[in-house]
Amino acid sequence: MKPGFYSIMAAQFFSSLADNALLIAAIALLANMHSPEWMTPLLKLFFVLSYVVLAAYVGAFADSRPKGKVMFITNSIKLIGCIVMLFGAHPLFAYGIVGFGAAAYSPAKYGILTELLPANKLVAANGWIEGLTVASIIIGTVLGGILISPKVAATLLSVDFPVFETAIDTPPEAAISIIMTFYLMAALINLRIPDTGVKYTKTNKNPIKLVKDFALCFRTLWNDRLGQISLAVTTLFWGTGATLQFIILKWAESALDMNLSQGAILQAIVAFGVAGGAMWAAWRVPLNKSFVVLKYGVVMGFFVLILAAFQKSQFPDIEINFGFIHIKLYLVFSYLFLATIGWMSGYFVVPMNALLQHRGHVLLSAGHSIAVQNFNENLSVLMMLIIYALLISLNISVQVVILLFGCFVIITMSLVIYRHQQNQLEYDSLYLIGEEKRVSIEKLD
Repeated sequence: MKPGFYSIMAAQFFSSLADNALLIAAIALLANMHSPEWMTPLLKLFFVLSYVVLAAYVGAFADSRPKGKVMFITNSIKLIGCIVMLFGAHPLFAYGIVGFGAAAYSPAKYGILTELLPANKLVAANGWIEGLTVASIIIGTVLGGILISPKVAATLLSVDFPVFETAIDTPPEAAISIIMTFYLMAALINLRIPDTGVKYTKTNKNPIKLVKDFALCFRTLWNDRLGQISLAVTTLFWGTGATLQFIILKWAESALDMNLSQGAILQAIVAFGVAGGAMWAAWRVPLNKSFVVLKYGVVMGFFVLILAAFQKSQFPDIEINFGFIHIKLYLVFSYLFLATIGWMSGYFVVPMNALLQHRGHVLLSAGHSIAVQNFNENLSVLMMLIIYALLISLNISVQVVILLFGCFVIITMSLVIYRHQQNQLEYDSLYLIGEEKRVSIEKLD
C-alpha cells in the first residue's frame, strides 16, 4: 500500500472511535434528561439524516478539492457538534451536527481509495479500512461505556482547572470532553493525507443541476447489473447494522440484566466479529469472486432469529476460568454467538463494498459514486430506525422485534440472491446471442 493509505486509516480510526464513544455518551445524556426510550434510536436517525438530505451535494464537494482537505474540514465540523453538545444543546440536535460532518467526510474517505490504489487492491484496502473502522467501533463503544461508568466519571469530574469554570458537572459531559480530543487528533492527521493529483470536471454550483446530476448517478448505479446487487447488499447491511446496535442494548437489558455500560461491551463484541469477517474476506475473496459471499447474509438472518430465544436464565450458574479472567457461562455463549453474527456481516459486506466502489469509479466519479452509496445506505438506516422507534413506542417486546428483524434479513437477502441469478441468466443469454451472430457473420464471409 502507498504511504498515504496509512494516514487515511489513522484518521478514520480516531474519527470513527470518537463517533461511537459519543453515541454512548449521548445515550447517557438522554437518560440523565429522563427522555422517553423511543428517543434513543433517534440519535442515530439525526446522525444519518444529513447523509440522505445532502447526498446530491457532498459528492460534488468531495470531488471539488483534495480529499485530505475535505476530511480536515468535515472532522472540524464533528468537533463543533461535540462542543455544542457539551455546552447544553439537545443531544439530538448536536449529534445531528456531527452527522453533518460525517456525511461530507464519507465520500472523501472512500473516494480517495479509488484515486490512490489500483482496482486489484480495493478488496484488501476495504478489508483494512473496514477492519480498522470496526476496531475503532469496538474501542470507541467500550471507551464510551467506561467514560460514563461511575468510578471513571467520578475521577474525571474531580479534576479542577485553575482560573476558569468548565461547567462540566455530569458523567456524560465529562465523557464528551475526553472524546473531543480524538476528533482533534483525526483532524490533524487529515492534514498529512497527500493530494493524489486527480482532478474532476469543474463542479456545477447550481443546486438544481446538482440534484439532476445526482439522480443520473443514482439511476446509473441501480441499472448496472453488478452495481445494483452490491448496492442492495450494502444498503441492507448498514440499515440492519444501525438498528442492531440499539436492539443489542435493549436485548442486553431484557435477556441478560445488563446496564448501558455493560451492554456497550456486547456491541463491541459484535464489532469484533465484523472486523474478523472483514479481514478474512480481504485475505480470501478476490474482486471477481465477490458474489460467493451472498449466502452468508441469509445465514446471518437465521442466527439473529435464534438470538430471540436467548435468555440468561436458561444457563446454569457456572463460572469459567480463563487464567485470571472469570466469566459466567451465559456470557461466554453470548459473546461467541454475537461475534459469529458480526463475522458473517463483515465477511459478506466487504467484497460487496469493494465491488461497488470499483463499479462506481468506472461508471461515475469517486465522490459521486460514494454519495449515491451513502444516500441509499442511510435512507435504509432512517427507515429501519423509524420502524424500530415505532415498535419500541408501542411497547413491543425486544424478542418480537428481533424475530421481525431476522425474518426481514432472510427475505431481503434471498431476493438479492435471486435477482443476481436472474442477472446472470440475462447476461448469459445476451452472450449466446452475440456468439450466434458472430458465427453467422463468419459463415457469410
